[in-house]
Amino acid sequence: MEIKDAIKKAKENNQIAFNFLLDTFWNDVYGFLLKRTQNENDAEDITIQTFSRAFDKIDTYKEKYKFKTWLITIAKNIHVDFLRVKKKSISNERSDDHDERVKGIVDETPTIEDTIITEQNLAKLLRDIKKLKPHYQEVINLRYFQELSYLEISNILNEPMSNVKVKLLRAKKLLAEIILKKK
Repeated sequence: MEIKDAIKKAKENNQIAFNFLLDTFWNDVYGFLLKRTQNENDAEDITIQTFSRAFDKIDTYKEKYKFKTWLITIAKNIHVDFLRVKKKSISNERSDDHDERVKGIVDETPTIEDTIITEQNLAKLLRDIKKLKPHYQEVINLRYFQELSYLEISNILNEPMSNVKVKLLRAKKLLAEIILKKK
């Protein structure tokens, strides 16, 4: 698929076109942000937000600009916003906030559901899912094991629905890569 065709189809809400654009430009945007943030998690979060915003605003894209440049501009703006918020939160941070964050650390011990799934010969898949970063594990769990809608996941994660869709897309792609590496 050509990039121009993919953009045209994405403007018509074609999911395959969105996947193509995400796969084509993910490394460029992520690499750009990794250099700026020097932090894999922040770079990944901002990359997800970048594609989310780009896909929401795809109708505003003008073909006289390169699509990659448009994405990088969005990424740069989101990163600037991220730095502003981070700067504010650092100045407002109190020591008791730290205690609350420590309490909020996810317990990654296997759940009863994990045990049941293992008994149903899905242990291999779960092991592969566990290789993903926690936020990807969570979105896969909510969508496929708890069978929640995008809207419900969006409410639980307190993120825009487009972010949830991009995260899920990325999680499925990374999981597929893990599974294919084993073969």
